[in-house]
Amino acid sequence: MSGRETQPERTRLSWQRTGLGLLGIAALLGHHGLRAGATAPLLLGAAVAVLGLGVLTGLAPWRARQLDRRPAAAPVPAALATAAVAAAALAAAVSVLSR
Repeated sequence: MSGRETQPERTRLSWQRTGLGLLGIAALLGHHGLRAGATAPLLLGAAVAVLGLGVLTGLAPWRARQLDRRPAAAPVPAALATAAVAAAALAAAVSVLSR
């Protein structure tokens, strides 16, 4: 199998990993909120979970359809995913630093 044949599949999987990673961060924030008895981490975790679900159910399929049509750069979905990951990192940092 050549790299050209596997590249679209690797791209699809990377989008799924991004969404699952966001859901993992959301779970950690929720766990922290429950253990600390604080609502802020729970709310941050819920927001990150929404972002993760958005990547999994919205951006990942959108990018997969683009790959089926024409494998090329995708600046809009990539920018949205980057914003989601940056928001998750910010939420995690706020949760950790607000202890």
